[in-house]
Amino acid sequence: MRLFICLCAALLSVACTSVEPPSPEHTFASAPLITQRYSADPAVHVWDGRVYIYGSHDLPNSEPHDAEGSHFVMRDYRVYSMVSVDGEITDHGSALTLEDIPWASRQLWAPDVAQQQDRYYLYFPAKDSEDIFRLGVAHSESPSGPFVAEPQPIAGTFSVDPAVFADAGEHYLLWGGSGGGQLQRWRQGEYTGEDDYPEEDAAALTPWIARLDKNMTSLAESPRPLVILDQQGQPLLAGDRHRRFAEGAWLHHYQDTYYLSYSTGDTHKIVYATGDNPYGPFTWQGVVLEPVLGWTTHGAIVLIDEQWYLFYHDTELSGGQTHLRNIKVLPLEYNADGSIQTLNPFAP
Repeated sequence: MRLFICLCAALLSVACTSVEPPSPEHTFASAPLITQRYSADPAVHVWDGRVYIYGSHDLPNSEPHDAEGSHFVMRDYRVYSMVSVDGEITDHGSALTLEDIPWASRQLWAPDVAQQQDRYYLYFPAKDSEDIFRLGVAHSESPSGPFVAEPQPIAGTFSVDPAVFADAGEHYLLWGGSGGGQLQRWRQGEYTGEDDYPEEDAAALTPWIARLDKNMTSLAESPRPLVILDQQGQPLLAGDRHRRFAEGAWLHHYQDTYYLSYSTGDTHKIVYATGDNPYGPFTWQGVVLEPVLGWTTHGAIVLIDEQWYLFYHDTELSGGQTHLRNIKVLPLEYNADGSIQTLNPFAP
């Protein structure tokens, strides 16, 4: 669950400004892919000629809207697939539920799935019995599940928004999300329980990355921060809210370049940075998607039938309710120099 919630300084103990997301009076550039229930945080992969969509399953609820993201109530993961982007959606049903995870207590936020040989691995965040977000993994012989969860979280991981990047026979796990995702409560691998955001003129929080072991259920190395630099080679600052990382990291490869995309949180954009290897550092380049209707946004950039696409979510189906979202897709284009053409979620 890609989530960076920005409330007043009294709640978060940091000064925080926010850009208001668009109002519902817009014509949308794309329609919801899944309309029978709320869906969000798409992770998308092509296997055996089908496009598989993994994401959060938002549930209507009466929980308070707070800095912890309590109103984002998700209790299972559902899998959807289609032959093509404009094809009919197949709902494969619930692939993993909260009750299936021995260590989890609530909030199954944004997942991702990876394939290794003839097995599929679902990576997910959930709060444990102490209300601390951890990352778990479940496995299946089918991309549509059902998935069987490992009995414990993945050692060495924390926070939310896992994403898996496959490259040259290796798999890399990325993660991290501020605010409700608790990234600001971790220091030197320890959970402090206290919000500790960087000062405005200090380096911003970053996502984290580690190579997965061949068993796909543990890390093969210690996690590293994914440093994001400005055009002058300096780390992006915490006060640079239109560019700095907040949540929802996604990594893809185009030509000879690695693209790290992510959400800016309280300025509601998906932006990207580029590097020459999965560990970075990455240099900020531009905006992938302008703000959508709704507070959160989350993207997956995927090549399907020789066309690149951005999958994302907004709140069209719920009329703008922050915690009830729907997945969408738009074609994505690169310029000759490798830069990404900025997308607008609304029609001209």
